[in-house]
Amino acid sequence: MRLYALCDQDMLDAKGVSLDEYISLAKEHNAEIIQYRNKNADMEFIKEQLIYIRQIYDGYLIVNDAYELVEYCDGVHLGQEDLRSIDEDIHKAIELVRSIVTGDKILGISTHNKEEVIEANSLDLNYIGLGAYRSTDTKKDISGVLGDSLESIASESKHLVGAIGGVRLDDEFTHVTYNVIGSGLIK
Repeated sequence: MRLYALCDQDMLDAKGVSLDEYISLAKEHNAEIIQYRNKNADMEFIKEQLIYIRQIYDGYLIVNDAYELVEYCDGVHLGQEDLRSIDEDIHKAIELVRSIVTGDKILGISTHNKEEVIEANSLDLNYIGLGAYRSTDTKKDISGVLGDSLESIASESKHLVGAIGGVRLDDEFTHVTYNVIGSGLIK
């Protein structure tokens, strides 16, 4: 299992876990990637967090949504709704984001079903997040849980796949490259 750690600031705050503690746990579990997500802070705070994470973590660092800050990390992850807020045409949205998140940077998006995975195959991406695998208490807006169908949907992707949503450290998949785990790292 390869680990992609999702470091959500709201989750850290709710559980009373410091950024240092979370990064230590991610390193302890050999996380290859850390995504920093903060839906409520201003860009300056997110930038400061990215700079700090870079000082204490030497793996890949991804920022959620804030593609304007890509110079402070290795790439960007966008959800479907975030892409559509850039442009209703997902191809145009990716084209615009790729003009900022250039080829030497990682670009990933969330997908939730076979149709979105097939559509992602035509986009200039490095990976997709696919899920939710299970229901999770860290995201309240999950419309569908894929469960065992996640594997067959993942097999349709030409990109690397990260299983998202309720994934545990001990989950094993055949067609998934990364287990994306957030609160599951916190003991």
